[in-house]
Amino acid sequence: MLGNVFKAYDVRGVYPSPLTDKMAWQIGYGASRFLREDAQKAGKTHPMMGYIVVGRDMRQSSPTLEAELCDGITDEGGNVIRVGLVDTPFIYFAINTLDCAGGIQVTASHNPPEYNGFKISKRRAKPVGKDSGLDDIRELSAMARPDRHKAEASEKGRVEERDLWDAYIGHVRRFLDEGALAKRPLKVVVDASNGMAGTAVPRIFGRGGGDVEGLEIIEMHFDNAKGEFAHEPNPLSAAAIAELRERVVSEGADCGVCFDGDADRCVLIDERGEAVGCDLMTAWLSRRFLEASPGAAVVYDLRSSRAVEEEIRAAGGTPVKGRVGHVFLKRALADHGGVFGGELSGHFYFRDNFNADSGVIAMASALSELSRSGRPLSELIAPIARYAQSGERNFEVEDKEGALAEIRRAYAGRGEIDDLDGVTVDCFQSEGWWANIRMSNTEPLLRLNLEARDRALCERMVEEIAPMLGEPAAH
Repeated sequence: MLGNVFKAYDVRGVYPSPLTDKMAWQIGYGASRFLREDAQKAGKTHPMMGYIVVGRDMRQSSPTLEAELCDGITDEGGNVIRVGLVDTPFIYFAINTLDCAGGIQVTASHNPPEYNGFKISKRRAKPVGKDSGLDDIRELSAMARPDRHKAEASEKGRVEERDLWDAYIGHVRRFLDEGALAKRPLKVVVDASNGMAGTAVPRIFGRGGGDVEGLEIIEMHFDNAKGEFAHEPNPLSAAAIAELRERVVSEGADCGVCFDGDADRCVLIDERGEAVGCDLMTAWLSRRFLEASPGAAVVYDLRSSRAVEEEIRAAGGTPVKGRVGHVFLKRALADHGGVFGGELSGHFYFRDNFNADSGVIAMASALSELSRSGRPLSELIAPIARYAQSGERNFEVEDKEGALAEIRRAYAGRGEIDDLDGVTVDCFQSEGWWANIRMSNTEPLLRLNLEARDRALCERMVEEIAPMLGEPAAH
C-alpha cells in the first residue's frame, strides 16, 4: 500500500517491499501531475515549467527506481531532466537554475542501504511535505494505474540528460573564502560515509582538496560505487562519528566533517575530536552571515540552545525560532527574509542557496570562518557552549497527547508554556532551565530536550520530567 511509504517529509521504505517498482512509477505519475499543476497555478507558463529534475543517490536500487520514476513522469506527460548521481542539494540548485516545475531525488538519506525513497520539491525548491502537497501526491499516485495510464510513445514526455556540475561547483565555491585559506591553510578529515559526499566533495574541492589553495582534505569512506555504507550514515550517531573523531586527533587535523547519506546534512568535529552541536554551529556561523546582512533574521529550531538566540542578538541579527523539520525551517527562512538558518539535525539553510539546505555549503562556510579566525575550532565554540544540555532523550508512551497535557498542567504556574511544536516549558528566568517535549515526526516516540544553567540542575530536571513521559526508549 502506498500509505506505508509516505512519511511526514518524503517517501521512504525498504526495497523491494513495501517500496516497489510499480510504486515508483505511480509516484512519478502523481508527482508529475501535482508539480506541473502547482506551477501553472503560480502563473508560470514558460516551456521549462513542463520539466522535472530527477537525480539519484548511490544505493543499489536507485537506478531501477529512477527509471520507473521517470517512466511515470513521462507517461503523465511531464518531461524529465536527469542529472545523474548527485547529492540532494544539487537537485535544489538544478530546479532553480533551470526554473523547472520541481525536482525529485531518489534517496533514503540516512536510512540503511536496503531502504530507498524520494525527496520531492516544488518550483524554487520549496519542500513538499505532508501539509504542502505530499498528501495530494499520495492520492494522485494511488489513482495512477500502469495498465490504464501508460502513454503511447507519441504522447509521452521526453527525457533529457544534463551535466550541471560546472555550474554547481561554481555556486558552492562562492561560499568558500579562498583568500582566507591561502593565508591560513587547513587540514580537514572528511567522512563521506560512502554516501553522496564521496561524489560531491571531490568534484567541488578537488581530490584531497587539491583544487583549493591551502586546503588539505583527508578522505574517509569516499567509495560509494557498491552502494553500501561504511557505517550508519547518520552524523548524529555517536557510533557513526567515533572513527572520525579518532582520525582528526591522530592526523593533527584542524577539524573533521561527517556527512549523511545524501549529503544534505553534516556535523563538525573540533581539533580535539569533540563533536560540535549543530545548534552551536548555527550560533557561530550566524555572525559570518550577519556581517554581510546586518539586522537580518536567522532561523533555528526550537530545540536549540538558548545561546543561539543570544548570539544572534549579540551579532545584531533577529532570531526566529521555528518548528522542527526542513519543511518548516525553509518556510520560516523565506517568510522572514532570513539570511541563514540551522537545525539540530545538521541541516543548514542559506538565503543565497535559494533558502535551501546544503551539507557542502555548510562545510565551505565553516572552513572559511575557521580559517579566517586563526583560532582552533574548540576555542571558537567554547564561549557558546555555556549551558548544560540533556541531549535528545526518547520515550515510549501509549497516550502521547495525555503526557503532553500532564506537562502543561505540571508547569503552568512555574514558567511560560509554548505550543509551537509539542510543549516548551521556559523556566529559565525564574529557575534556570527550559525544556521541549514533542512527538516525533518519524517514529512513535516523545522526544525530550532540556537545557539548564549548569549540569546538576539539568540532570535534576530530567529526572523530574522523565517519569511523566513514559519508558525510556532503547535508542
